[in-house]
Amino acid sequence: MPQLKSFVAAEIGLHARAAAVFVRAVTETGLPITIRKIDGEPVDARSLLEVMTEDFAHGCEVVLEVTQDSPEGAQTALDAEDALSALSAILEAPEAH
Repeated sequence: MPQLKSFVAAEIGLHARAAAVFVRAVTETGLPITIRKIDGEPVDARSLLEVMTEDFAHGCEVVLEVTQDSPEGAQTALDAEDALSALSAILEAPEAH
């Protein structure tokens, strides 16, 4: 399943507003996506509470992963990779959204 390494660039990390923007973008993909620290356990990236609880701080390296195949007629693997790239761009934006 597609995955992508990224990092959190916002000075305040992935908290409050930046986390809400990220979670909203994940939800809009329609894909089951997790986020985890390199050495951590994955959390549901569609859950604001789980994302904020995990404390993804400034400079934290993370892994985004689509956790299962999409249902038939849904997005392709290429679409999933594009979605992960777009989510990575959100994380790597230096300003808090």
